[in-house]
Amino acid sequence: MNDISNNNIVSNVNVIENNKTPTQLIKAKDNLCSDSTKHHCVELDSTVVDNIENTPIDPIALPGDVIVRVPVLLSEFTVQFNVNAEIKLPELALEVKDIKKRLKITQCTLLQPTNVLFVKGFVRKTIDYTTGDCSNRQGVCGDIRHCTVDVPFELTTPITFITPPAALLTNSVTEFEYFTQKDLPNKYFAEKDSLLSGDLSEINQFRAENFNELPFCDLVSANIYEFDEFIGRQSPHQDNLPFEEKYFKVIEEKMVVELTLKLLQNRQVSILPLVGITRC
Repeated sequence: MNDISNNNIVSNVNVIENNKTPTQLIKAKDNLCSDSTKHHCVELDSTVVDNIENTPIDPIALPGDVIVRVPVLLSEFTVQFNVNAEIKLPELALEVKDIKKRLKITQCTLLQPTNVLFVKGFVRKTIDYTTGDCSNRQGVCGDIRHCTVDVPFELTTPITFITPPAALLTNSVTEFEYFTQKDLPNKYFAEKDSLLSGDLSEINQFRAENFNELPFCDLVSANIYEFDEFIGRQSPHQDNLPFEEKYFKVIEEKMVVELTLKLLQNRQVSILPLVGITRC
């Protein structure tokens, strides 16, 4: 059995050798290798896609005047605020290589019926810094590590409206009662007397609930001006470092943030038909 199978393999290889070019022969021999002896990497097939013509379709729309519910711009503004924070690293650092910053808003609420806007959020900071593993008077070597922190902020600011928000619709509760006529006890009242009053055996109410559109914010841009200072830089006594190198663990930062926001509210807007405009 082993001889027959080996002969089949040899004959198959001979056919490949007789009919294929040298490049094809190498590929054919590679295909005979098992997965344990040959590592297959990524394969890629790409196709160049040409421009394809399309057919425009006229959108289906309501004729004449229509009413749409769209976000209406109430105000667009830039507010500047200051942040002071102290960051304690988990280990001694030698140098800060880079600090990446991203501003994120978690709350933006207009306190109606006033014009005061409450804004809350944080600045996400990723600090890349170096550590010292070995050192001498000529140099110091270590790793580059990172620490990601969220620096919170909170502020209020008065809004100047371009378009005032919709008037608030309040809830109301109204009670009403029915008239009743009841007899009085003869012991204390004359027989012709009777009790005329509202009915105390029931309660009747009319309740009205109104649901207002809540104004919301869109984040447009943020400019962050930052000054970071390393606190408590010193050279440990047991370490032999170049004279200008010192370790620190605390970073004191000062930030001035310019934040641009849009304040919007969903409103119903009437759209008039376009007259005298033709489609090209």
